[in-house]
Amino acid sequence: MIIDSEGMKAMERESGLSVEKLMEKAGSSLADAIKKELKKKDNVLILCGNGNNGGDGFVLCRLLKDYACKVVLVSGKPKTDAAKKNYEKLTKKQIVDIKNIEKEIEKADVIIDAVYGFGYKGQLRPALRDIFVLVNHSKARVYSIDINSGSEADTGYHDSCAIHSSITYALDCLKPVHVLKKEHNLFDKVELLSLDLPHIIESKFHEMNEDIFFENFPKKKENSYKGTFGRTLIAGGCFGMAGAITLNILGARSVGTPYIDVALPEDIYPIVANQHVSSVYHPFGYHTGEQVIEPLVKTAKATLFGSGAVYMNRKLECLDMILQNSKGPVVLDAEALRLLHQNTYILRFVKCPMIITPHIAEFAGMVNQPMDVIMDHRIEYATKFAKEHQLIVVLKGSNTIVASPNGDVYINQTGNQALAQAGSGDLLAGMIVGILTFTRDVYTAVCMAVWLHGHIADLGAQKYSMQCFDFKHYPELADEFFKQHGY
Repeated sequence: MIIDSEGMKAMERESGLSVEKLMEKAGSSLADAIKKELKKKDNVLILCGNGNNGGDGFVLCRLLKDYACKVVLVSGKPKTDAAKKNYEKLTKKQIVDIKNIEKEIEKADVIIDAVYGFGYKGQLRPALRDIFVLVNHSKARVYSIDINSGSEADTGYHDSCAIHSSITYALDCLKPVHVLKKEHNLFDKVELLSLDLPHIIESKFHEMNEDIFFENFPKKKENSYKGTFGRTLIAGGCFGMAGAITLNILGARSVGTPYIDVALPEDIYPIVANQHVSSVYHPFGYHTGEQVIEPLVKTAKATLFGSGAVYMNRKLECLDMILQNSKGPVVLDAEALRLLHQNTYILRFVKCPMIITPHIAEFAGMVNQPMDVIMDHRIEYATKFAKEHQLIVVLKGSNTIVASPNGDVYINQTGNQALAQAGSGDLLAGMIVGILTFTRDVYTAVCMAVWLHGHIADLGAQKYSMQCFDFKHYPELADEFFKQHGY
């Protein structure tokens, strides 16, 4: 289960346990887990803050009595009642004077980070930064309790001097920061520790795996024909960028989309048709784009527009026509997003389900914010935009985020650096529109496509190099994957 800090607070309240009992549970689970990592002669230093996370550190120190374990108060004496009580249970030998912290860090074999929990926001104080720099440059093995200190639980934002750990122990539930690992790389791995709290709070964070994917992906029946699931429309492209729409088709074909209509400029038709012989092509000229695309949009189960359309003639008129006439979901990619930079007001008039697929630079232009601000608060900005404009945002990145108008969030875990190349987004857009043709629930379909896009890359990494990975392998890898599941 993935839950944010407010949800975690509600869960703790609903448990009926006092803060002191929760602290004892956390300390006990941590002690059991950390003992597996310790050697008998290890010198253990626990950095404790003045809140409840520091209180967890005090309990842990008490339970690690068979080891050379000490605590140091890096933010002054504890402020919460429960933390104070557990601090008072420690002996004087277990408490290090802050003045000696540099020497203690230097001789520590293990450092446990119990400074900040999910209440941390903003930037670190200079004094703490200096301490955290010493920790990050020490020879010690570092373990963090719940949240790496200096990082925010819900946003993925972290101070440049945030503590890096070998293992971060997530208490009872994963938090958003734990599943945004590819973006921040603050820990080598996360280990989930149960506190046996009742999970009665409904989480807005969705998850996806093979089981969930195939629960929602329909099998072709014996009496299926090419139009059973409806027609998929891909429109876009321009001279010099035929590759983008070619990759759209490749993505749709990788998920087995049975009937693909492709509307594209006449001058790239021979190039694209030479790559994909099973699609139905509808070439258009300077004055005929709208006339060609309009009847196709009206009959399409799902439509994709914008990939490779940088120099496409009358592209804005085509975008308006698609949004006005589509009866099924519309995926807007690449150039279609740039057309919206100063025209987001038109989104309020759209009645069909809409999905936008920006990367960070494109999204920054749409919301008129610097890229680094978006990077630090990707979930916040994606969910806000999705709610304001009543659409689904697929904010691409190492951990792609899918945000719905209802506040649902999916943080993707699949994929690798093989996808860090031109064309990856075009491939994804094709997979999204393809799965939308099969799957009735729009948000679920988009999450499935994002998951599968990364999962196929992970399968490819077992067979091909990530350095020179060719997207032409996608249909082959996807075919093997579907075959394993009886499709």
